[in-house]
Amino acid sequence: MGEFQVAYVPIGVPTFHLESAQREFEKSIELLHSLTEGCVAPEEMLLSIELLTEFLDGIDPDLIILQNVTFANAAYAGEVLKRFDCPILLWTLREPVIDGGRLRLNSLTGAYSAANAFKSLRKEPLNYVFGAPQEEEVIAKVGAAIRAAKLKYEIAHLKMAAIGHTPQGFGFGRAQDFELLKNFGVVLESIEARELIDKAKAFGDEEIEAHLADADKKIGGLEMIPEKNRKDFARLYRAYQEYVTEGKIGAVASRCWPDFFTAFGTPVCAVLAMLNDLGVAASCEADTYGALSMYAGMEISGAPVFFGDPVSMDESENTITFWHCGTAACSLAREDTGARADVHCNRKIGPTLDFGCRPAEHATIFRIGKDGDGNFRFFIAEGEALDKPKQFNGTSVVVKTRANAKQIVYESVEAGWEPHFVVIYGDVAAELEILAKMYNMEVQKY
Repeated sequence: MGEFQVAYVPIGVPTFHLESAQREFEKSIELLHSLTEGCVAPEEMLLSIELLTEFLDGIDPDLIILQNVTFANAAYAGEVLKRFDCPILLWTLREPVIDGGRLRLNSLTGAYSAANAFKSLRKEPLNYVFGAPQEEEVIAKVGAAIRAAKLKYEIAHLKMAAIGHTPQGFGFGRAQDFELLKNFGVVLESIEARELIDKAKAFGDEEIEAHLADADKKIGGLEMIPEKNRKDFARLYRAYQEYVTEGKIGAVASRCWPDFFTAFGTPVCAVLAMLNDLGVAASCEADTYGALSMYAGMEISGAPVFFGDPVSMDESENTITFWHCGTAACSLAREDTGARADVHCNRKIGPTLDFGCRPAEHATIFRIGKDGDGNFRFFIAEGEALDKPKQFNGTSVVVKTRANAKQIVYESVEAGWEPHFVVIYGDVAAELEILAKMYNMEVQKY
Protein backbone atom coordinates (compact mmCIF):
# COMPACT_ATOMS: atom_id res chain seq x y z
CA MET A 1 0.00 0.00 0.00
CA GLY A 2 1.63 3.20 -1.21
CA GLU A 3 1.26 6.67 0.23
CA PHE A 4 -1.81 8.81 -0.46
CA GLN A 5 -0.89 11.57 -2.92
CA VAL A 6 -2.57 14.83 -3.88
CA ALA A 7 -1.10 16.46 -6.99
CA TYR A 8 -1.44 20.21 -7.46
CA VAL A 9 -1.43 20.95 -11.19
CA PRO A 10 -1.40 24.74 -11.88
CA ILE A 11 -1.87 25.25 -15.62
CA GLY A 12 -1.67 28.42 -17.63
CA VAL A 13 0.07 30.37 -20.38
CA PRO A 14 2.75 33.07 -20.08
CA THR A 15 0.78 35.83 -21.84
CA PHE A 16 -1.17 36.95 -18.73
CA HIS A 17 -0.08 38.91 -15.65
CA LEU A 18 2.49 36.51 -14.23
CA GLU A 19 3.15 38.52 -11.05
CA SER A 20 -0.50 38.07 -10.02
CA ALA A 21 -0.44 34.42 -11.06
CA GLN A 22 2.73 33.76 -9.06
CA ARG A 23 1.15 35.17 -5.89
CA GLU A 24 -1.89 32.92 -6.29
CA PHE A 25 0.37 29.96 -7.09
CA GLU A 26 2.37 30.44 -3.88
CA LYS A 27 -0.74 30.96 -1.72
CA SER A 28 -2.35 27.85 -3.22
CA ILE A 29 0.65 25.69 -2.37
CA GLU A 30 0.66 27.07 1.17
CA LEU A 31 -3.02 26.17 1.57
CA LEU A 32 -2.59 22.65 0.21
CA HIS A 33 0.39 21.90 2.45
CA SER A 34 -1.71 23.03 5.43
CA LEU A 35 -4.48 20.59 4.46
CA THR A 36 -2.47 17.45 3.69
CA GLU A 37 1.00 16.03 4.13
CA GLY A 38 0.61 14.16 0.86
CA CYS A 39 0.68 17.09 -1.56
CA VAL A 40 3.13 17.22 -4.44
CA ALA A 41 3.50 20.48 -6.36
CA PRO A 42 5.74 21.72 -9.17
CA GLU A 43 8.50 24.21 -8.46
CA GLU A 44 7.03 26.61 -10.99
CA MET A 45 3.71 27.25 -12.71
CA LEU A 46 3.09 24.88 -15.63
CA LEU A 47 2.84 27.48 -18.38
CA SER A 48 3.47 25.14 -21.32
CA ILE A 49 2.48 21.64 -22.37
CA GLU A 50 6.14 20.65 -22.09
CA LEU A 51 6.36 21.74 -18.44
CA LEU A 52 3.04 20.04 -17.75
CA THR A 53 4.06 16.69 -19.21
CA GLU A 54 7.38 16.77 -17.38
CA PHE A 55 5.58 17.23 -14.05
CA LEU A 56 2.95 14.59 -14.84
CA ASP A 57 5.69 12.07 -15.59
CA GLY A 58 6.77 12.15 -11.95
CA ILE A 59 3.49 11.82 -10.07
CA ASP A 60 1.15 8.99 -9.06
CA PRO A 61 -1.87 10.88 -7.72
CA ASP A 62 -4.99 9.77 -5.85
CA LEU A 63 -6.45 13.26 -6.34
CA ILE A 64 -5.54 15.94 -8.85
CA ILE A 65 -6.26 19.57 -8.02
CA LEU A 66 -6.29 21.14 -11.46
CA GLN A 67 -6.06 24.88 -11.15
CA ASN A 68 -6.21 27.44 -13.94
CA VAL A 69 -3.58 29.75 -12.54
CA THR A 70 -4.26 31.67 -15.77
CA PHE A 71 -6.26 30.77 -18.84
CA ALA A 72 -5.15 27.57 -20.55
CA ASN A 73 -6.75 25.88 -23.52
CA ALA A 74 -8.34 22.42 -23.31
CA ALA A 75 -5.16 20.66 -24.46
CA TYR A 76 -3.75 21.08 -20.94
CA ALA A 77 -6.71 19.37 -19.27
CA GLY A 78 -6.74 16.74 -22.01
CA GLU A 79 -3.14 15.83 -21.23
CA VAL A 80 -4.05 15.31 -17.57
CA LEU A 81 -7.22 13.36 -18.31
CA LYS A 82 -5.64 10.94 -20.78
CA ARG A 83 -2.97 9.96 -18.25
CA PHE A 84 -4.93 9.57 -15.01
CA ASP A 85 -8.35 8.28 -14.01
CA CYS A 86 -8.18 9.44 -10.38
CA PRO A 87 -10.63 12.06 -9.01
CA ILE A 88 -10.13 15.65 -10.09
CA LEU A 89 -11.04 18.91 -8.37
CA LEU A 90 -11.13 21.81 -10.82
CA TRP A 91 -10.20 25.12 -9.16
CA THR A 92 -10.84 28.54 -10.69
CA LEU A 93 -9.08 31.58 -9.24
CA ARG A 94 -10.93 34.83 -8.70
CA GLU A 95 -9.65 37.80 -10.69
CA PRO A 96 -7.38 39.62 -8.21
CA VAL A 97 -8.20 43.14 -9.49
CA ILE A 98 -11.03 44.63 -11.54
CA ASP A 99 -9.96 48.19 -12.39
CA GLY A 100 -10.92 48.71 -15.99
CA GLY A 101 -7.43 47.70 -17.05
CA ARG A 102 -5.81 44.44 -18.00
CA LEU A 103 -7.43 41.05 -17.36
CA ARG A 104 -4.82 39.53 -15.04
CA LEU A 105 -5.60 35.79 -15.03
CA ASN A 106 -8.69 34.88 -17.06
CA SER A 107 -8.86 31.73 -14.94
CA LEU A 108 -12.63 31.31 -15.28
CA THR A 109 -12.55 31.01 -19.05
CA GLY A 110 -9.82 28.42 -18.69
CA ALA A 111 -12.05 26.46 -16.31
CA TYR A 112 -14.76 26.27 -18.95
CA SER A 113 -12.24 24.81 -21.40
CA ALA A 114 -11.03 22.28 -18.84
CA ALA A 115 -14.57 21.34 -17.77
CA ASN A 116 -15.63 20.86 -21.38
CA ALA A 117 -12.75 18.43 -21.86
CA PHE A 118 -13.63 16.65 -18.61
CA LYS A 119 -17.26 16.10 -19.63
CA SER A 120 -16.13 14.75 -22.98
CA LEU A 121 -13.77 12.20 -21.41
CA ARG A 122 -15.30 11.31 -18.03
CA LYS A 123 -18.67 9.95 -16.94
CA GLU A 124 -18.69 11.10 -13.31
CA PRO A 125 -19.81 14.58 -12.20
CA LEU A 126 -17.12 17.25 -11.96
CA ASN A 127 -16.05 18.58 -8.57
CA TYR A 128 -15.44 22.31 -8.87
CA VAL A 129 -14.54 25.29 -6.69
CA PHE A 130 -14.23 29.02 -7.46
CA GLY A 131 -12.27 31.56 -5.45
CA ALA A 132 -8.96 32.68 -4.00
CA PRO A 133 -6.85 30.44 -1.72
CA GLN A 134 -7.61 32.49 1.40
CA GLU A 135 -11.43 32.36 1.05
CA GLU A 136 -13.27 30.23 3.63
CA GLU A 137 -15.48 28.55 1.05
CA VAL A 138 -12.44 27.53 -0.99
CA ILE A 139 -10.58 26.25 2.07
CA ALA A 140 -13.64 24.19 3.08
CA LYS A 141 -14.26 22.74 -0.39
CA VAL A 142 -10.62 21.91 -1.11
CA GLY A 143 -10.26 20.34 2.33
CA ALA A 144 -13.44 18.29 1.88
CA ALA A 145 -12.28 17.08 -1.54
CA ILE A 146 -8.92 15.98 -0.11
CA ARG A 147 -10.62 14.14 2.75
CA ALA A 148 -13.06 12.48 0.35
CA ALA A 149 -10.23 11.36 -1.92
CA LYS A 150 -8.32 10.02 1.10
CA LEU A 151 -11.43 8.06 2.09
CA LYS A 152 -11.76 6.67 -1.44
CA TYR A 153 -8.10 5.64 -1.23
CA GLU A 154 -8.64 3.92 2.14
CA ILE A 155 -11.74 2.09 0.87
CA ALA A 156 -9.80 0.89 -2.17
CA HIS A 157 -7.30 -0.72 0.22
CA LEU A 158 -9.96 -2.22 2.51
CA LYS A 159 -10.30 -5.93 3.19
CA MET A 160 -13.74 -6.91 4.47
CA ALA A 161 -15.15 -10.15 5.82
CA ALA A 162 -18.65 -11.56 5.54
CA ILE A 163 -19.12 -13.85 8.53
CA GLY A 164 -22.04 -16.10 7.70
CA HIS A 165 -25.01 -15.35 5.46
CA THR A 166 -27.81 -12.83 5.79
CA PRO A 167 -30.95 -14.21 7.43
CA GLN A 168 -34.04 -14.89 5.36
CA GLY A 169 -35.53 -11.59 4.18
CA PHE A 170 -32.35 -9.59 4.80
CA GLY A 171 -30.81 -10.05 1.36
CA PHE A 172 -30.32 -6.29 0.95
CA GLY A 173 -27.06 -6.63 2.86
CA ARG A 174 -25.64 -9.48 0.81
CA ALA A 175 -22.70 -8.56 -1.44
CA GLN A 176 -20.87 -10.18 -4.32
CA ASP A 177 -17.09 -10.11 -4.00
CA PHE A 178 -16.43 -8.88 -7.53
CA GLU A 179 -19.16 -6.26 -7.26
CA LEU A 180 -17.38 -4.74 -4.27
CA LEU A 181 -14.03 -5.02 -6.04
CA LYS A 182 -15.31 -3.42 -9.24
CA ASN A 183 -17.17 -0.50 -7.65
CA PHE A 184 -15.03 0.27 -4.60
CA GLY A 185 -11.78 -1.69 -4.88
CA VAL A 186 -12.74 -3.61 -1.72
CA VAL A 187 -11.56 -7.19 -1.22
CA LEU A 188 -14.26 -9.36 0.40
CA GLU A 189 -13.58 -12.71 1.98
CA SER A 190 -16.25 -15.01 3.38
CA ILE A 191 -16.26 -17.38 6.33
CA GLU A 192 -18.99 -19.46 7.92
CA ALA A 193 -20.16 -18.32 11.35
CA ARG A 194 -19.67 -21.85 12.69
CA GLU A 195 -15.93 -21.60 12.00
CA LEU A 196 -15.61 -18.76 14.51
CA ILE A 197 -18.03 -20.46 16.89
CA ASP A 198 -15.87 -23.59 16.81
CA LYS A 199 -12.74 -21.48 17.32
CA ALA A 200 -14.38 -19.80 20.33
CA LYS A 201 -15.47 -23.09 21.88
CA ALA A 202 -11.88 -24.34 21.84
CA PHE A 203 -10.57 -21.63 24.22
CA GLY A 204 -10.11 -22.61 27.85
CA ASP A 205 -11.00 -20.30 30.74
CA GLU A 206 -7.41 -19.17 31.25
CA GLU A 207 -7.12 -18.20 27.56
CA ILE A 208 -9.92 -15.66 27.78
CA GLU A 209 -9.04 -13.90 31.03
CA ALA A 210 -7.54 -10.84 29.29
CA HIS A 211 -10.55 -10.40 27.01
CA LEU A 212 -12.99 -10.74 29.88
CA ALA A 213 -11.01 -8.20 31.93
CA ASP A 214 -10.97 -5.80 28.98
CA ALA A 215 -14.74 -6.04 28.63
CA ASP A 216 -15.25 -5.61 32.39
CA LYS A 217 -13.43 -2.26 32.22
CA LYS A 218 -15.66 -0.97 29.42
CA ILE A 219 -19.07 -2.50 30.14
CA GLY A 220 -20.91 -1.93 33.39
CA GLY A 221 -23.16 -4.64 34.78
CA LEU A 222 -21.39 -7.47 32.99
CA GLU A 223 -21.16 -9.28 36.31
CA MET A 224 -24.97 -9.61 36.31
CA ILE A 225 -24.84 -11.83 33.22
CA PRO A 226 -24.68 -15.58 33.98
CA GLU A 227 -21.09 -16.81 34.22
CA LYS A 228 -21.37 -19.20 31.28
CA ASN A 229 -22.59 -16.41 28.98
CA ARG A 230 -19.87 -14.04 30.18
CA LYS A 231 -17.16 -16.58 29.46
CA ASP A 232 -18.66 -17.61 26.13
CA PHE A 233 -18.83 -13.93 25.15
CA ALA A 234 -15.11 -13.58 25.99
CA ARG A 235 -14.34 -16.71 23.95
CA LEU A 236 -16.18 -15.25 21.00
CA TYR A 237 -14.52 -11.86 21.51
CA ARG A 238 -11.07 -13.47 21.33
CA ALA A 239 -12.03 -15.54 18.26
CA TYR A 240 -13.28 -12.48 16.37
CA GLN A 241 -10.39 -10.26 17.42
CA GLU A 242 -7.78 -12.80 16.37
CA TYR A 243 -9.56 -13.38 13.08
CA VAL A 244 -9.64 -9.70 12.08
CA THR A 245 -6.11 -9.02 13.35
CA GLU A 246 -4.49 -11.98 11.63
CA GLY A 247 -6.44 -11.35 8.42
CA LYS A 248 -5.81 -7.56 8.43
CA ILE A 249 -9.57 -7.05 8.12
CA GLY A 250 -10.95 -3.53 8.54
CA ALA A 251 -14.68 -4.26 8.48
CA VAL A 252 -16.91 -7.26 9.18
CA ALA A 253 -20.54 -8.04 8.41
CA SER A 254 -21.52 -10.72 10.89
CA ARG A 255 -24.47 -13.02 11.02
CA CYS A 256 -26.03 -12.87 14.48
CA TRP A 257 -29.47 -14.50 14.92
CA PRO A 258 -30.44 -17.23 15.12
CA ASP A 259 -27.11 -19.10 15.09
CA PHE A 260 -25.41 -17.44 18.03
CA PHE A 261 -28.45 -18.02 20.23
CA THR A 262 -29.21 -21.55 19.06
CA ALA A 263 -25.79 -23.03 18.16
CA PHE A 264 -23.65 -21.14 20.67
CA GLY A 265 -26.04 -19.99 23.39
CA THR A 266 -24.58 -16.48 23.63
CA PRO A 267 -25.18 -13.50 21.32
CA VAL A 268 -22.45 -11.87 19.27
CA CYS A 269 -23.83 -8.33 19.85
CA ALA A 270 -21.35 -7.28 22.54
CA VAL A 271 -18.45 -8.74 20.54
CA LEU A 272 -19.31 -6.48 17.62
CA ALA A 273 -19.52 -3.53 20.01
CA MET A 274 -15.99 -4.26 21.24
CA LEU A 275 -14.71 -4.49 17.65
CA ASN A 276 -16.30 -1.13 16.82
CA ASP A 277 -14.44 0.42 19.74
CA LEU A 278 -11.22 -1.13 18.45
CA GLY A 279 -11.69 0.63 15.10
CA VAL A 280 -13.02 -2.37 13.16
CA ALA A 281 -16.37 -1.54 11.57
CA ALA A 282 -18.71 -4.35 12.57
CA SER A 283 -22.32 -4.64 11.40
CA CYS A 284 -24.82 -7.28 12.45
CA GLU A 285 -27.40 -9.25 10.43
CA ALA A 286 -24.58 -9.83 7.93
CA ASP A 287 -25.17 -6.43 6.29
CA THR A 288 -22.06 -6.01 4.11
CA TYR A 289 -23.03 -2.63 2.70
CA GLY A 290 -23.91 -1.54 6.22
CA ALA A 291 -20.38 -2.48 7.30
CA LEU A 292 -18.94 -0.59 4.32
CA SER A 293 -21.01 2.45 5.33
CA MET A 294 -19.73 2.12 8.89
CA TYR A 295 -16.13 1.90 7.68
CA ALA A 296 -16.54 5.04 5.58
CA GLY A 297 -18.07 6.89 8.52
CA MET A 298 -15.37 5.79 10.92
CA GLU A 299 -12.55 6.71 8.53
CA ILE A 300 -13.93 10.16 7.71
CA SER A 301 -14.79 11.04 11.33
CA GLY A 302 -11.98 9.23 13.14
CA ALA A 303 -14.43 7.74 15.66
CA PRO A 304 -16.89 4.84 16.05
CA VAL A 305 -20.31 5.22 14.44
CA PHE A 306 -23.79 4.00 15.36
CA PHE A 307 -25.41 1.29 13.23
CA GLY A 308 -29.12 0.61 13.45
CA ASP A 309 -32.70 0.73 12.28
CA PRO A 310 -34.86 3.85 11.99
CA VAL A 311 -37.59 2.86 14.46
CA SER A 312 -39.41 6.03 15.46
CA MET A 313 -40.19 9.50 14.13
CA ASP A 314 -41.45 12.50 16.13
CA GLU A 315 -42.84 15.32 14.02
CA SER A 316 -43.06 17.73 16.97
CA GLU A 317 -39.34 17.37 17.75
CA ASN A 318 -38.34 16.81 14.12
CA THR A 319 -36.43 13.68 15.16
CA ILE A 320 -35.73 10.18 13.93
CA THR A 321 -34.69 7.51 16.43
CA PHE A 322 -32.20 4.84 15.40
CA TRP A 323 -31.99 1.64 17.45
CA HIS A 324 -30.51 -1.82 17.45
CA CYS A 325 -30.29 -4.81 19.78
CA GLY A 326 -27.00 -3.79 21.38
CA THR A 327 -23.92 -3.57 19.15
CA ALA A 328 -23.01 0.10 19.63
CA ALA A 329 -19.41 0.91 20.60
CA CYS A 330 -19.01 1.47 24.34
CA SER A 331 -17.44 4.88 23.66
CA LEU A 332 -20.75 6.10 22.21
CA ALA A 333 -22.56 5.68 25.55
CA ARG A 334 -23.89 8.64 27.52
CA GLU A 335 -21.55 9.79 30.27
CA ASP A 336 -24.19 9.53 33.00
CA THR A 337 -24.81 5.82 32.37
CA GLY A 338 -21.77 4.57 30.52
CA ALA A 339 -21.98 1.36 28.54
CA ARG A 340 -24.21 -1.18 30.26
CA ALA A 341 -24.75 -4.90 29.70
CA ASP A 342 -28.17 -6.53 29.51
CA VAL A 343 -29.93 -9.42 27.80
CA HIS A 344 -31.21 -9.43 24.23
CA CYS A 345 -34.58 -7.74 23.99
CA ASN A 346 -36.24 -10.69 22.22
CA ARG A 347 -34.16 -13.75 23.08
CA LYS A 348 -33.50 -12.80 26.73
CA ILE A 349 -29.89 -14.00 26.53
CA GLY A 350 -26.88 -11.76 27.15
CA PRO A 351 -24.67 -9.99 27.02
CA THR A 352 -25.82 -7.25 24.70
CA LEU A 353 -25.24 -3.53 25.15
CA ASP A 354 -27.98 -1.37 26.65
CA PHE A 355 -27.68 2.42 26.67
CA GLY A 356 -28.59 5.69 25.04
CA CYS A 357 -25.87 7.34 22.98
CA ARG A 358 -24.17 10.59 23.91
CA PRO A 359 -25.25 13.86 22.27
CA ALA A 360 -23.35 15.66 19.53
CA GLU A 361 -23.85 19.07 17.97
CA HIS A 362 -23.25 17.59 14.52
CA ALA A 363 -24.30 14.18 13.27
CA THR A 364 -24.63 12.73 9.77
CA ILE A 365 -27.01 9.93 8.81
CA PHE A 366 -25.45 7.82 6.07
CA ARG A 367 -25.93 4.70 3.97
CA ILE A 368 -24.31 3.21 0.89
CA GLY A 369 -27.16 1.28 -0.67
CA LYS A 370 -28.75 0.27 -3.95
CA ASP A 371 -31.76 1.36 -5.94
CA GLY A 372 -34.29 -1.02 -7.46
CA ASP A 373 -32.09 -1.56 -10.51
CA GLY A 374 -29.06 -2.53 -8.44
CA ASN A 375 -27.21 0.78 -8.90
CA PHE A 376 -25.25 2.06 -5.91
CA ARG A 377 -26.38 5.27 -4.25
CA PHE A 378 -25.60 7.37 -1.16
CA PHE A 379 -28.06 8.53 1.50
CA ILE A 380 -26.88 11.60 3.46
CA ALA A 381 -28.81 13.64 6.04
CA GLU A 382 -27.45 16.30 8.37
CA GLY A 383 -28.54 16.83 11.96
CA GLU A 384 -27.57 16.63 15.61
CA ALA A 385 -27.64 13.79 18.15
CA LEU A 386 -29.84 14.87 21.03
CA ASP A 387 -29.23 14.44 24.75
CA LYS A 388 -31.73 11.60 25.22
CA PRO A 389 -31.73 8.49 27.42
CA LYS A 390 -32.11 5.07 25.83
CA GLN A 391 -35.43 4.83 24.02
CA PHE A 392 -35.86 1.05 24.03
CA ASN A 393 -34.00 -2.02 25.33
CA GLY A 394 -30.77 -2.10 23.36
CA THR A 395 -28.81 0.90 22.10
CA SER A 396 -30.37 4.01 20.56
CA VAL A 397 -29.64 7.52 19.35
CA VAL A 398 -32.15 10.29 18.63
CA VAL A 399 -31.22 12.54 15.70
CA LYS A 400 -32.83 15.93 15.13
CA THR A 401 -32.52 16.38 11.39
CA ARG A 402 -31.75 19.66 9.68
CA ALA A 403 -34.37 18.92 7.02
CA ASN A 404 -37.95 17.94 7.80
CA ALA A 405 -37.85 14.55 9.54
CA LYS A 406 -41.26 13.52 8.25
CA GLN A 407 -40.20 14.30 4.69
CA ILE A 408 -36.99 12.28 5.16
CA VAL A 409 -38.91 9.26 6.44
CA TYR A 410 -41.58 9.40 3.75
CA GLU A 411 -39.14 9.93 0.89
CA SER A 412 -36.58 7.35 2.06
CA VAL A 413 -39.29 4.73 2.52
CA GLU A 414 -40.84 5.52 -0.87
CA ALA A 415 -37.38 5.40 -2.48
CA GLY A 416 -36.85 1.89 -1.12
CA TRP A 417 -33.84 2.48 1.11
CA GLU A 418 -32.52 -0.43 3.16
CA PRO A 419 -33.58 -0.53 6.85
CA HIS A 420 -30.07 -0.10 8.27
CA PHE A 421 -28.40 3.30 8.55
CA VAL A 422 -25.24 4.70 10.10
CA VAL A 423 -25.13 7.73 12.37
CA ILE A 424 -21.73 9.42 12.16
CA TYR A 425 -20.62 11.73 14.95
CA GLY A 426 -19.54 14.79 12.99
CA ASP A 427 -20.53 17.05 10.09
CA VAL A 428 -19.11 15.09 7.15
CA ALA A 429 -21.93 15.52 4.63
CA ALA A 430 -19.78 17.58 2.24
CA GLU A 431 -17.05 14.94 2.13
CA LEU A 432 -19.53 12.11 1.56
CA GLU A 433 -21.32 13.99 -1.21
CA ILE A 434 -18.01 14.63 -2.98
CA LEU A 435 -17.11 10.96 -2.54
CA ALA A 436 -20.37 9.92 -4.21
CA LYS A 437 -19.52 12.14 -7.19
CA MET A 438 -16.07 10.55 -7.37
CA TYR A 439 -17.77 7.16 -7.64
CA ASN A 440 -20.39 8.53 -10.06
CA MET A 441 -23.15 7.41 -7.69
CA GLU A 442 -26.51 9.02 -7.04
CA VAL A 443 -26.98 11.04 -3.85
CA GLN A 444 -30.20 11.49 -1.85
CA LYS A 445 -29.25 14.34 0.49
CA TYR A 446 -31.11 16.23 3.20
